[in-house]
Amino acid sequence: MRGSSVALWLFLTLRAVLGGMEVRWCTISDPEQQKCSDMSKAFQQAGIQPSVLCVQGTSADHCVQLITAQEADAITLDGGAIYQAGKEHGLKPVVGEVYDQEIGTSYYAVAVVKRGSQVTINTLKGMKSCHTGINRTVGWNVPVGYLVESGRLSVMGCDVLRAVSDYFGGSCVPGAGETSYSESLCRLCRGDSTGEGVCDKSPLERYYDYSGAFRCLAEGAGDVAFVKHSTVLENTDGKTLPSWGQALLSQDFELLCRDGTRADVTEWRQCHLARVPAHAVVVRADTDGGLIFRLLNEGQAGQIDAVTLKGEDIYTAGKTYGLVPAAGEHYASEDRSNAYFVVAVVKRNSSYAFTLDELRGKRSCHPGFGSPAGWDIPVGALVQRGFIRPRDCDVLTAVSEFFSASCVPVNNPQNYPSSLCALCVGDEQGRNKCVGNSQERYYGYSGAFRCLVENAGDVAFVKHTTVFDNTNGHSSEPWAAELMSEDYELLCPNGARAEVTQFAACNLAQIPSHAVMVRPDTNIFTVYGLLDKAQDLFGDDHNKNGFRMFDSSSYHGQDLLFKDAAVRVVPVGEKTTYRSWLGPDYVVALEGMLSQQCSGTATAASRVSLLLLLLPLALTASLLQPCL
Repeated sequence: MRGSSVALWLFLTLRAVLGGMEVRWCTISDPEQQKCSDMSKAFQQAGIQPSVLCVQGTSADHCVQLITAQEADAITLDGGAIYQAGKEHGLKPVVGEVYDQEIGTSYYAVAVVKRGSQVTINTLKGMKSCHTGINRTVGWNVPVGYLVESGRLSVMGCDVLRAVSDYFGGSCVPGAGETSYSESLCRLCRGDSTGEGVCDKSPLERYYDYSGAFRCLAEGAGDVAFVKHSTVLENTDGKTLPSWGQALLSQDFELLCRDGTRADVTEWRQCHLARVPAHAVVVRADTDGGLIFRLLNEGQAGQIDAVTLKGEDIYTAGKTYGLVPAAGEHYASEDRSNAYFVVAVVKRNSSYAFTLDELRGKRSCHPGFGSPAGWDIPVGALVQRGFIRPRDCDVLTAVSEFFSASCVPVNNPQNYPSSLCALCVGDEQGRNKCVGNSQERYYGYSGAFRCLVENAGDVAFVKHTTVFDNTNGHSSEPWAAELMSEDYELLCPNGARAEVTQFAACNLAQIPSHAVMVRPDTNIFTVYGLLDKAQDLFGDDHNKNGFRMFDSSSYHGQDLLFKDAAVRVVPVGEKTTYRSWLGPDYVVALEGMLSQQCSGTATAASRVSLLLLLLPLALTASLLQPCL
């Protein structure tokens, strides 16, 4: 449904099947209602029980009222709305959304402007602003709270609405039409194609929600849009069907950073206003449940039957809550982004033949800081094997002292050890050295391999496909034109070397596919049987039954229900524990990194990250509380 809730429908369907209940899901837009309806019809025609009833409300607030009145059962809300739903209506969250491999169960609030404009975070006063809606977390509470907290916005007499209306030179804040400052806060709103629903906190207002606020900016109504980190990328570069976004390019927009600078829209991890807790499904107080991992714990007291999780969350669900895998996603054989091997590549050189155990003092090439194959897995593996020994959880310093020099591109180099950028070369003019994007020639998997090829480094940590993508004539880049795969080898965990074709036996870890996790007392054959029957009818993108399990394009979204990259759901076979599903090497590397997530001895950077994560909820609470 909304966002990238991989677990949502699976949770609702399986709980209903095994518990004999009917699920009434509340939607707030025609696309949501359409997908809900299609799913319900498709499962009914296939004889898959139970029936799913779709109830369409006019807005999230309306859905909350319907749930309170027992006319609906559940809806997904963001942080601010969760706060209101809980405080005013007694609703509580039962399951949280899980996002992509990098950000997990959170997302980032960003301020977007057009490239070429002169707007910065310090010059917002007097600018025209686009918001997702009144009291929405990303579009209102976070930016307003940040402006207040940073001293840029003064609030007199607790009148936040007046302060915002005076600060900006006109806004579109859907839902503000019933306030005393609607003239200013609704000035940029347009309503629907007929002019109806101006400033409504619903899809009737074309500038409502994430895409709407971005549209407000794209169409020139506003100077800045407060949205989440994925909004620009989801509505540009041909990824959106509505006519207003067809010609938009992501490169034509930038983010406003807290330090007054600007950054590419792909650099949201370093340039954002705040990191925000995930959306969650909320229900009435008489329904058992909690936030996602609290829910999993209670799920052992039979309150939930299944959830789809990625690698690190599979580990937590298994180790902490005793869950086991029941089915897994399977991707196409040519898919190189969802399940792959992490390898350490070196040049074939008999006179300089070191092993994985002899990496200390060598020069290392990494795709970028935080890259799963280029940083998390290799560093985690070296930590767990005792080669890298961080002091006070300072992994960066430990890595910089372990290798003699490295290239680890990064977007925010503050307090970053200089040796981690020593091998980087920047662009053709020598500028943008060590930046975390393609302007650094050694950035990314191909860039890290190039770092090795050009003798800058002794070892490159990449995907198993990287060597093949850049050798034997498979790359048109001049630096790779004459390269042959046979001139490179892999370093194996057992101290040996192997041919690059032997990656399945010689690797640091395999990135696992997503898995459906259930309680150990759940019959996994029942779970897989349900999904297998469904995918026989609806799994093929070319099936004639209408509904497509692994395709979200018809709903203007991505990874709805399952990852769009999945082609089938497969049984777990003998991999019936979380450790066997993840694989020993992945678990070792993951535990190496997790061991550095310290508490009392945490670094300043870790504390700052934690504060940023908690900031939106604190601001939400303070902004919604009446003054004393």
